[in-house]
Amino acid sequence: MQINTLKGIVALAAVLLTPHAGVAQTPVVAPGASARQAVSGEAVYQERCAQCHEQASGRVPPRTAIQNMTSVRILRTLDFGAMMTVAYPMRRDEREAVARFLGKPDPEPGPRPEAFCRDRTVKLGDLSKSTWNGWSPGPDNSRFVPAALAKLTAAQVPTLKLKWAFGFQGDISAFGQPTVIGNQIFVGSASGMVHALRADTGCLQWVYQANGPIRAAIVAEPLGNSHALLFGDLTGWFYALDAATGKELWKKRPEEHEAVRISAPPLVYNGLVMIPIASWEETRAINPDYPCCTFQGSITALRLRDGTQAWKTYMVPTRAEVTGKTRVGTPTLGPSGVGVWATPTIDLKRRRIYVTTGNNYSRPNTGTSDAVIALDLDTGRILWTRQAMTEDVYNSSCIQATKGPSCPEGNGPDFDFGSPAILVRTSSGRELLLAGQKAGIVWAFDPDKEGAVVWQTRVGQGGINGGVQWGMASDGEQVYATVSDTVITRTASATMLDGTRGGGLTALRIADGAKAWYAAPAPCLATIANCSPAQPAAVTAIAGVVFAGSLDGHLRAYSAKDGTVLWDVDTVREYDTVNGVKAKGGAIDGPGAIVANGMVLVNSGYTRTGGIPGNVLLAFAPGN
Repeated sequence: MQINTLKGIVALAAVLLTPHAGVAQTPVVAPGASARQAVSGEAVYQERCAQCHEQASGRVPPRTAIQNMTSVRILRTLDFGAMMTVAYPMRRDEREAVARFLGKPDPEPGPRPEAFCRDRTVKLGDLSKSTWNGWSPGPDNSRFVPAALAKLTAAQVPTLKLKWAFGFQGDISAFGQPTVIGNQIFVGSASGMVHALRADTGCLQWVYQANGPIRAAIVAEPLGNSHALLFGDLTGWFYALDAATGKELWKKRPEEHEAVRISAPPLVYNGLVMIPIASWEETRAINPDYPCCTFQGSITALRLRDGTQAWKTYMVPTRAEVTGKTRVGTPTLGPSGVGVWATPTIDLKRRRIYVTTGNNYSRPNTGTSDAVIALDLDTGRILWTRQAMTEDVYNSSCIQATKGPSCPEGNGPDFDFGSPAILVRTSSGRELLLAGQKAGIVWAFDPDKEGAVVWQTRVGQGGINGGVQWGMASDGEQVYATVSDTVITRTASATMLDGTRGGGLTALRIADGAKAWYAAPAPCLATIANCSPAQPAAVTAIAGVVFAGSLDGHLRAYSAKDGTVLWDVDTVREYDTVNGVKAKGGAIDGPGAIVANGMVLVNSGYTRTGGIPGNVLLAFAPGN
């Protein structure tokens, strides 16, 4: 999923990675194996890269130019840079091997000295008074900021002006959701660097380099006499850092499958860190030699004090077994998939957590895909499952013009849940679980009746790049849902976005799911290349206002009363940054904007759907 926006551009990778006559193929290995034979970087280069870079022309750099780069930079380019679409089917060890083979062993330069604060002291204080800590300001995952924490009124929103801009060196996407506690910001980046910043100025206090890109928000939690920062990366590693210094406290890999990624923040409660586990494996299936598939989505609970495992619950109940062969003779395995892309929602009244799940990757299908699942808060035991769609068995080989060998027979439409459930109470006192699906449907489930459907309302067309993607917001009376519905045209050499179709923001009444209002998207100007009005980014609300970003680079504030636009800023431009990094804005996707202490913070730049690149974190505050 999100997330599953990656599925919308893998067709280009499929064209580039189709095996060619005369090119030696790497041996097939078990996809989930934790121990492997050493990978030859030269062999990977010859198979995956040489066809383009040995005959480079135009925008494709020759091998000699790549060899002037560091291996660290090459790996980042493969992970979440210009070459990420080509690298989707490559295992992590293959990426590392080819980066070492091509690149120089030199380290990447760190931040400039002038980017750091004179006083680098980090002070968090009482976390119970924190502003935005993790996915949402509160445990209900509503992404609604109360007035006392927002310190921003609807009347002030039209006066918002840029306060400062911070650039992420060398990146082409900016997607790490900031965490704000008092005057303190923690934010990750596509390069895998965690930054501790002062909120008032954007100056640096410390940095930490993780193993891979960081898209998930960081969660701060008291630990002893200090605070731990908890987050995962897109290579499957999970970290605990000392908030004051950035020093690593512990680092764990909560799931051993090589394709694991952690795309969302953990839920932390009573000394347990509950981590949602997703994966890249469905994109590995583009490679016809890859035995698809073996990944099992899960929630893994680690102990905060030392990272040891307390419990683990798999969303696929049994391990994958060989089920047959593809038409080219590659083994097929299953069941698999059902990744967890979003932060669990806690329900202390019922002692439960609620998990939303993704699609199956291979057959046989399971009853846990595309579902909301209730787990016992203390043990992780599954209490009930409410599946929104059956038979959604899908992987990225299905998107090819002629379906690849690993595409399951009768494949599903990829209509999984990629955003958290929201636990709300209606004006009558009834509690509901609200969940947005890529099918373009918002669901209301009854937590007291094992997730029985209360209502469902269509808010978009839905699709692989459609429907509700990253997340909704609710103020207790209405739920606000944007949709992506991105329309993409693909060729062997380019991915182009439709500038006239996609997007839209709908307000639904929580009590009955009826539409209160609809705000139509703004079509892109004909002069803007590769622009889309789609709105896949998560929504954020304060009293009277809803904030929503778009792939056209605009961040807009809408009236919660009727959907009229109160404020609109185009972030697609170059910026003078507080840290001296050359930066520009681009498409807004992923976790979206947050509101904290009178400021609106948003990352700008997202290329995964072929959108406008960018590498900047923007901070807005009311002007005069």
